[in-house]
Amino acid sequence: MNHPDTGLEALPDEALPEASTAPPSPDRLPPRTVRLLGVLMVGAFVVILNETAMNVALATIMADLHVTERTAQWLTTGFMLTMAVVIPTTGWLLRRFSTRAAFTLAMSLFALGTAICALAFAFPLLLGGRVVQAIGTAIMMPLLMTTTIEVVPPRMRGRVMGLTSMVISVAPAIGPTLSGAILHFLPWRFVFVVVLPIVLLILGLGLRFIYNLEAPGRVRLNGWSVPLAALGFGGLVYGLSLVGNAEIPAWELATVLGVGTIALLGFGWRQLRLQRTDDALLDLRTFTVPAFTTAVVVMTITMAVLFGSVIALPLLMQQALHLDPLTVGLMLLPGGLLMGALAPSVGRLYDRVGPRWLVIPGGLVATASFAIFATVTPTTPWWHLLAGHLLMSLGLAFMFTPLFTTALGSLPHHLRSYGSATVGTVQQVAGAAGTALFVTIMATVAASTPGTAEESLAAGARGAYLAVGVLWLAGIVASAFLTKPDDTDAAHGAH
Repeated sequence: MNHPDTGLEALPDEALPEASTAPPSPDRLPPRTVRLLGVLMVGAFVVILNETAMNVALATIMADLHVTERTAQWLTTGFMLTMAVVIPTTGWLLRRFSTRAAFTLAMSLFALGTAICALAFAFPLLLGGRVVQAIGTAIMMPLLMTTTIEVVPPRMRGRVMGLTSMVISVAPAIGPTLSGAILHFLPWRFVFVVVLPIVLLILGLGLRFIYNLEAPGRVRLNGWSVPLAALGFGGLVYGLSLVGNAEIPAWELATVLGVGTIALLGFGWRQLRLQRTDDALLDLRTFTVPAFTTAVVVMTITMAVLFGSVIALPLLMQQALHLDPLTVGLMLLPGGLLMGALAPSVGRLYDRVGPRWLVIPGGLVATASFAIFATVTPTTPWWHLLAGHLLMSLGLAFMFTPLFTTALGSLPHHLRSYGSATVGTVQQVAGAAGTALFVTIMATVAASTPGTAEESLAAGARGAYLAVGVLWLAGIVASAFLTKPDDTDAAHGAH
């Protein structure tokens, strides 16, 4: 027997409280489902917003805690590394713990980390708080994605995933602006002090409105998988983040990347063996579903280019065009808001036409933005870059929701938590790879270009955007193979 709201196997009353006997409207979610998703989306919004808010506060923290720029960067690098290590484990975690328990764990850890950061009197304590925050964030995002796919009928998934994409798009754009406003009037600690009561309120609402989709399973945790995942994904992301750093010896970079690659191969081999008995930490049978694999390939290219652009564009604006940080932040804000504003409409279009007719045009629009960036010089007017960023944001707005929905919606129920973990892990690794690619190309071209520092940097940026444009076109070609999953795909999928 299936639950009428979710299509999931019916559970005892304590697992699904307040069950309604009234049939749901075909075009509306049940109120209890709306409350569930609302709490998860607000929680995700806060944790993502806090992640990007830290970037603006680094200079103030350096002065207050008397640390160098390289040391202070560990507040973002440590967060990124923790995410890369924890996200691969969330596939197992979301099967081992109930929905309410996973939410409580995620928000409690984030609240604890926020409190530690707010009270930190020394840099190591602040870094420790950021790591605890990152663990909560790493659990929260796959939980939101998995729950959305589970409780929303296929005919409405694009619409609801559009709202989820809006959260993911708007929060990073607002984070730096909000942080800048706080820092204008208050010390850096208030970046965390302001967030803490909001997090505690969300935690309280979650305890009231989050219900369990199913009883937790007894999934074993393999002792070798966790350290292999930590060394593999963590080592690879950390190694890629070191690319282009002139202070790092070549042997150290090669060692980190080598250890990460070997550990990742060992992790993959281990999972292929463990998934035969359903004991894998990250079940790789998700890649036997063609729609999931195609969507992840396109998503990998998209994330690599996006993260690389996020690093390159502000650098170009500040060092080549000599725009101040506040102006740069305000110029990047409209793009994030545009993506968020379009996401719900894109989701509704996905429900009607599927992914292909959204992702391909979106990719072509983004290609036009790379063409604009590839013509930049030190005399380029600021509105030229603003127009390019808005164009890129417009293209990406038509890509993210269809890719996420296609990837997770194509998987059978028992693989969805692993699919969410895989998508999250791909985001971290692809982001690090894209950043490394941009930095390497920019530095190489700039070093071989005569002229002023501004002219060399602009030349490096042009070379980087031209190079990634070729990679981007490969992603557009792959998008032609995207198909919209249906109930049959999700029901039968991989076994």
